[in-house]
Amino acid sequence: MAKKTVVSEKRLTGERALFNSKNMLIENCVFDDGESPLKESSKIELNHCIFGWKYPLWYCKDVKVTDTNWLEMGRAGVWYTDNISVKNAVIQAPKNFRRCNNVSLTDVALTKAEETLWNCNNVKLEKVTAKGNYFAMNSNNIEIDGLKLDGNYSFDGCTNVVVRNSTFMSKDAFWNCKNVEVYDSFISGEYLGWNSENLTFVNCTIESLQGMCYIGNLKMKNCKLINTTLAFEYSDVEADISSRIESVLNPASGLIKAEAIGELILEKDQIDPAKTFIECKTVDEMSDTVEWRR
Repeated sequence: MAKKTVVSEKRLTGERALFNSKNMLIENCVFDDGESPLKESSKIELNHCIFGWKYPLWYCKDVKVTDTNWLEMGRAGVWYTDNISVKNAVIQAPKNFRRCNNVSLTDVALTKAEETLWNCNNVKLEKVTAKGNYFAMNSNNIEIDGLKLDGNYSFDGCTNVVVRNSTFMSKDAFWNCKNVEVYDSFISGEYLGWNSENLTFVNCTIESLQGMCYIGNLKMKNCKLINTTLAFEYSDVEADISSRIESVLNPASGLIKAEAIGELILEKDQIDPAKTFIECKTVDEMSDTVEWRR
Protein backbone atom coordinates (compact mmCIF):
# COMPACT_ATOMS: atom_id res chain seq x y z
CA MET A 1 0.00 0.00 0.00
CA ALA A 2 1.30 3.44 -0.94
CA LYS A 3 2.36 5.63 1.96
CA LYS A 4 -0.02 8.44 2.73
CA THR A 5 0.98 12.00 2.03
CA VAL A 6 0.85 13.95 5.32
CA VAL A 7 -0.33 17.54 5.64
CA SER A 8 0.05 18.88 9.17
CA GLU A 9 -0.47 22.14 11.05
CA LYS A 10 -1.47 24.21 8.02
CA ARG A 11 -4.01 27.00 7.49
CA LEU A 12 -5.35 26.15 4.06
CA THR A 13 -7.12 28.91 2.11
CA GLY A 14 -8.27 29.64 -1.40
CA GLU A 15 -10.59 27.87 -3.81
CA ARG A 16 -10.03 24.08 -3.95
CA ALA A 17 -6.96 24.18 -1.68
CA LEU A 18 -6.43 20.39 -1.82
CA PHE A 19 -8.55 19.57 -4.85
CA ASN A 20 -8.54 15.96 -6.06
CA SER A 21 -6.21 14.75 -3.30
CA LYS A 22 -5.66 11.03 -2.92
CA ASN A 23 -4.26 8.81 -0.17
CA MET A 24 -3.68 11.70 2.23
CA LEU A 25 -3.51 12.17 6.02
CA ILE A 26 -4.46 15.70 7.14
CA GLU A 27 -3.76 16.58 10.79
CA ASN A 28 -4.25 19.69 12.92
CA CYS A 29 -5.21 21.84 9.94
CA VAL A 30 -7.71 24.67 9.45
CA PHE A 31 -9.60 25.03 6.18
CA ASP A 32 -10.57 28.69 5.90
CA ASP A 33 -11.61 31.35 3.39
CA GLY A 34 -11.96 29.19 0.32
CA GLU A 35 -14.68 26.93 -1.07
CA SER A 36 -14.45 23.22 -1.92
CA PRO A 37 -11.00 22.51 -0.46
CA LEU A 38 -11.20 18.72 -0.81
CA LYS A 39 -13.57 18.33 -3.72
CA GLU A 40 -13.12 15.11 -5.76
CA SER A 41 -10.72 13.61 -3.19
CA SER A 42 -10.47 9.97 -2.12
CA LYS A 43 -8.84 7.84 0.57
CA ILE A 44 -8.55 10.79 2.93
CA GLU A 45 -8.08 10.81 6.72
CA LEU A 46 -8.69 13.98 8.71
CA ASN A 47 -7.70 14.25 12.38
CA HIS A 48 -8.09 17.29 14.65
CA CYS A 49 -9.03 19.67 11.85
CA ILE A 50 -11.49 22.56 11.46
CA PHE A 51 -13.69 23.28 8.46
CA GLY A 52 -14.36 27.01 8.47
CA TRP A 53 -15.71 27.51 4.95
CA LYS A 54 -18.24 26.07 2.53
CA TYR A 55 -18.41 22.77 0.63
CA PRO A 56 -15.33 21.03 2.04
CA LEU A 57 -16.11 17.42 1.05
CA TRP A 58 -18.01 17.16 -2.23
CA TYR A 59 -17.79 14.22 -4.63
CA CYS A 60 -15.38 12.37 -2.34
CA LYS A 61 -14.85 8.69 -1.64
CA ASP A 62 -13.46 6.75 1.31
CA VAL A 63 -13.14 9.51 3.90
CA LYS A 64 -12.40 8.99 7.60
CA VAL A 65 -12.86 12.00 9.90
CA THR A 66 -12.04 12.03 13.63
CA ASP A 67 -11.92 14.79 16.25
CA THR A 68 -12.75 17.35 13.57
CA ASN A 69 -15.27 20.18 13.75
CA TRP A 70 -17.34 22.19 11.28
CA LEU A 71 -17.89 25.88 12.00
CA GLU A 72 -21.17 27.44 10.92
CA MET A 73 -19.74 28.68 7.61
CA GLY A 74 -18.65 25.14 6.78
CA ARG A 75 -22.20 24.71 5.51
CA ALA A 76 -23.30 22.18 2.92
CA GLY A 77 -20.17 20.34 3.95
CA VAL A 78 -20.55 16.78 2.66
CA TRP A 79 -22.50 16.26 -0.57
CA TYR A 80 -22.37 13.50 -3.19
CA THR A 81 -19.82 11.59 -1.13
CA ASP A 82 -19.55 7.82 -0.63
CA ASN A 83 -18.09 5.88 2.30
CA ILE A 84 -17.55 8.52 4.96
CA SER A 85 -17.24 8.07 8.71
CA VAL A 86 -17.21 10.92 11.23
CA LYS A 87 -16.35 10.37 14.90
CA ASN A 88 -16.23 12.76 17.83
CA ALA A 89 -17.25 15.95 16.04
CA VAL A 90 -19.27 19.12 16.56
CA ILE A 91 -20.94 20.25 13.36
CA GLN A 92 -22.38 23.76 13.60
CA ALA A 93 -23.03 24.01 9.87
CA PRO A 94 -26.48 23.35 8.34
CA LYS A 95 -27.30 21.42 5.17
CA ASN A 96 -24.69 18.76 5.79
CA PHE A 97 -24.66 15.25 4.25
CA ARG A 98 -26.71 15.40 1.05
CA ARG A 99 -27.07 12.58 -1.48
CA CYS A 100 -24.35 10.50 0.17
CA ASN A 101 -23.99 6.72 0.37
CA ASN A 102 -22.55 4.79 3.34
CA VAL A 103 -22.49 7.47 6.06
CA SER A 104 -21.46 6.65 9.64
CA LEU A 105 -21.70 9.25 12.43
CA THR A 106 -20.54 8.38 15.96
CA ASP A 107 -20.43 10.75 18.94
CA VAL A 108 -21.41 13.67 16.73
CA ALA A 109 -23.31 16.84 17.74
CA LEU A 110 -25.22 18.53 14.90
CA THR A 111 -26.11 21.84 16.49
CA LYS A 112 -27.74 23.44 13.41
CA ALA A 113 -29.08 20.39 11.65
CA GLU A 114 -31.54 22.05 9.29
CA GLU A 115 -31.82 20.17 6.00
CA THR A 116 -29.29 17.61 7.18
CA LEU A 117 -28.92 14.02 5.93
CA TRP A 118 -31.19 14.49 2.93
CA ASN A 119 -31.47 11.84 0.22
CA CYS A 120 -28.78 9.63 1.72
CA ASN A 121 -28.53 5.84 1.57
CA ASN A 122 -27.06 3.40 4.11
CA VAL A 123 -26.73 5.62 7.16
CA LYS A 124 -25.58 4.65 10.67
CA LEU A 125 -26.01 7.04 13.60
CA GLU A 126 -24.64 6.20 17.05
CA LYS A 127 -24.68 8.60 20.01
CA VAL A 128 -25.69 11.54 17.82
CA THR A 129 -27.43 14.72 18.96
CA ALA A 130 -29.17 16.95 16.45
CA LYS A 131 -31.14 20.21 16.59
CA GLY A 132 -32.94 21.30 13.45
CA ASN A 133 -36.00 20.79 11.27
CA TYR A 134 -36.40 18.36 8.37
CA PHE A 135 -33.72 15.98 9.61
CA ALA A 136 -32.98 12.97 7.36
CA MET A 137 -35.63 13.64 4.72
CA ASN A 138 -35.97 11.05 1.93
CA SER A 139 -33.13 8.87 3.17
CA ASN A 140 -33.08 5.06 3.09
CA ASN A 141 -31.62 2.15 5.03
CA ILE A 142 -30.94 3.92 8.31
CA GLU A 143 -29.72 2.35 11.57
CA ILE A 144 -29.90 4.52 14.69
CA ASP A 145 -28.83 3.92 18.28
CA GLY A 146 -28.87 6.71 20.85
CA LEU A 147 -30.09 9.67 18.78
CA LYS A 148 -31.28 12.76 20.67
CA LEU A 149 -33.25 14.89 18.23
CA ASP A 150 -34.83 18.32 18.73
CA GLY A 151 -36.52 19.35 15.50
CA ASN A 152 -39.80 19.01 13.61
CA TYR A 153 -40.64 17.15 10.38
CA SER A 154 -37.92 14.55 10.86
CA PHE A 155 -37.50 11.45 8.68
CA ASP A 156 -40.12 12.51 6.14
CA GLY A 157 -40.25 10.10 3.22
CA CYS A 158 -37.74 7.58 4.59
CA THR A 159 -37.69 3.81 4.04
CA ASN A 160 -36.14 0.96 6.02
CA VAL A 161 -35.39 2.71 9.30
CA VAL A 162 -34.49 1.06 12.64
CA VAL A 163 -34.27 3.27 15.75
CA ARG A 164 -33.12 2.19 19.22
CA ASN A 165 -32.66 3.94 22.59
CA SER A 166 -33.47 7.39 21.25
CA THR A 167 -35.32 10.56 22.23
CA PHE A 168 -37.27 12.61 19.69
CA MET A 169 -38.83 16.00 20.38
CA SER A 170 -40.28 16.21 16.90
CA LYS A 171 -43.65 17.23 15.50
CA ASP A 172 -44.65 15.41 12.30
CA ALA A 173 -41.95 12.75 12.63
CA PHE A 174 -41.96 9.72 10.29
CA TRP A 175 -44.43 11.04 7.73
CA ASN A 176 -44.72 9.29 4.35
CA CYS A 177 -42.40 6.47 5.48
CA LYS A 178 -42.22 2.75 4.77
CA ASN A 179 -40.79 0.04 7.00
CA VAL A 180 -39.89 1.84 10.23
CA GLU A 181 -39.12 0.11 13.55
CA VAL A 182 -38.60 2.06 16.78
CA TYR A 183 -37.45 0.32 19.98
CA ASP A 184 -37.02 1.50 23.58
CA SER A 185 -37.43 5.18 22.72
CA PHE A 186 -39.30 8.32 23.79
CA ILE A 187 -41.17 10.46 21.26
CA SER A 188 -43.00 13.70 21.94
CA GLY A 189 -44.65 15.50 19.05
CA GLU A 190 -47.95 16.14 17.31
CA TYR A 191 -49.14 14.17 14.28
CA LEU A 192 -46.69 11.28 14.55
CA GLY A 193 -46.39 8.90 11.63
CA TRP A 194 -49.08 10.10 9.23
CA ASN A 195 -49.38 8.55 5.77
CA SER A 196 -46.87 5.81 6.50
CA GLU A 197 -46.82 2.05 5.95
CA ASN A 198 -45.40 -0.72 8.13
CA LEU A 199 -44.65 1.37 11.20
CA THR A 200 -43.74 -0.50 14.43
CA PHE A 201 -43.12 0.79 17.97
CA VAL A 202 -41.82 -1.55 20.69
CA ASN A 203 -41.32 -0.57 24.36
CA CYS A 204 -41.77 3.11 23.53
CA THR A 205 -43.31 6.02 25.41
CA ILE A 206 -45.17 8.44 23.14
CA GLU A 207 -46.90 11.77 23.72
CA SER A 208 -48.86 13.08 20.75
CA LEU A 209 -51.88 14.99 19.50
CA GLN A 210 -53.53 13.12 16.63
CA GLY A 211 -50.65 10.70 16.51
CA MET A 212 -50.45 7.46 14.49
CA CYS A 213 -53.12 8.41 11.93
CA TYR A 214 -53.49 7.39 8.28
CA ILE A 215 -51.11 4.45 8.73
CA GLY A 216 -51.25 1.12 6.96
CA ASN A 217 -50.10 -1.72 9.21
CA LEU A 218 -49.31 0.07 12.48
CA LYS A 219 -47.99 -2.17 15.26
CA MET A 220 -47.39 -1.10 18.86
CA LYS A 221 -46.05 -3.54 21.46
CA ASN A 222 -45.83 -2.72 25.17
CA CYS A 223 -46.00 1.02 24.56
CA LYS A 224 -47.24 3.86 26.76
CA LEU A 225 -49.30 6.69 25.32
CA ILE A 226 -49.19 9.61 27.74
CA ASN A 227 -51.34 12.68 27.09
CA THR A 228 -52.13 11.24 23.67
CA THR A 229 -55.41 12.35 22.10
CA LEU A 230 -57.36 11.57 18.92
CA ALA A 231 -55.10 8.65 18.11
CA PHE A 232 -55.28 6.12 15.26
CA GLU A 233 -57.65 7.93 12.86
CA TYR A 234 -58.01 5.86 9.67
CA SER A 235 -55.16 3.55 10.67
CA ASP A 236 -55.00 -0.24 10.43
CA VAL A 237 -53.71 -0.87 13.92
CA GLU A 238 -52.53 -3.66 16.20
CA ALA A 239 -51.76 -1.90 19.47
CA ASP A 240 -50.83 -3.27 22.89
CA ILE A 241 -50.78 -0.17 25.13
CA SER A 242 -49.70 -0.52 28.77
CA SER A 243 -51.24 2.81 29.81
CA ARG A 244 -54.35 4.92 29.45
CA ILE A 245 -55.13 6.53 26.09
CA GLU A 246 -56.84 9.89 26.46
CA SER A 247 -58.87 9.53 23.27
CA VAL A 248 -59.14 7.30 20.19
CA LEU A 249 -60.73 8.53 16.94
CA ASN A 250 -62.03 6.42 14.06
CA PRO A 251 -59.49 3.61 13.67
CA ALA A 252 -59.97 1.89 10.30
CA SER A 253 -59.44 -1.68 11.52
CA GLY A 254 -57.53 -3.91 13.91
CA LEU A 255 -57.15 -4.45 17.66
CA ILE A 256 -56.47 -1.89 20.37
CA LYS A 257 -55.59 -3.08 23.88
CA ALA A 258 -55.16 -0.49 26.62
CA GLU A 259 -55.45 -0.06 30.37
CA ALA A 260 -58.18 2.53 29.80
CA ILE A 261 -59.52 4.92 27.18
CA GLY A 262 -60.79 8.35 28.14
CA GLU A 263 -62.97 8.88 25.06
CA LEU A 264 -63.66 6.42 22.26
CA ILE A 265 -65.02 8.19 19.16
CA LEU A 266 -66.42 6.00 16.39
CA GLU A 267 -68.26 7.83 13.60
CA LYS A 268 -70.31 5.32 11.62
CA ASP A 269 -70.44 7.59 8.57
CA GLN A 270 -66.62 7.64 8.48
CA ILE A 271 -65.55 4.09 9.38
CA ASP A 272 -67.04 0.67 10.11
CA PRO A 273 -66.76 0.27 13.92
CA ALA A 274 -67.10 -3.52 13.58
CA LYS A 275 -63.66 -3.72 11.94
CA THR A 276 -61.86 -2.63 15.13
CA PHE A 277 -61.80 -4.59 18.39
CA ILE A 278 -61.25 -2.69 21.63
CA GLU A 279 -59.97 -4.42 24.77
CA CYS A 280 -59.59 -2.29 27.91
CA LYS A 281 -60.76 -2.17 31.50
CA THR A 282 -62.68 1.08 31.22
CA VAL A 283 -63.91 3.52 28.58
CA ASP A 284 -64.90 6.75 30.29
CA GLU A 285 -66.96 8.10 27.40
CA MET A 286 -68.16 6.85 24.04
CA SER A 287 -69.15 9.18 21.25
CA ASP A 288 -70.20 9.04 17.61
CA THR A 289 -69.14 12.65 16.94
CA VAL A 290 -65.78 14.26 17.42
CA GLU A 291 -65.79 17.52 19.38
CA TRP A 292 -65.06 19.83 16.43
CA ARG A 293 -68.20 18.48 14.65
CA ARG A 294 -70.56 18.91 17.59
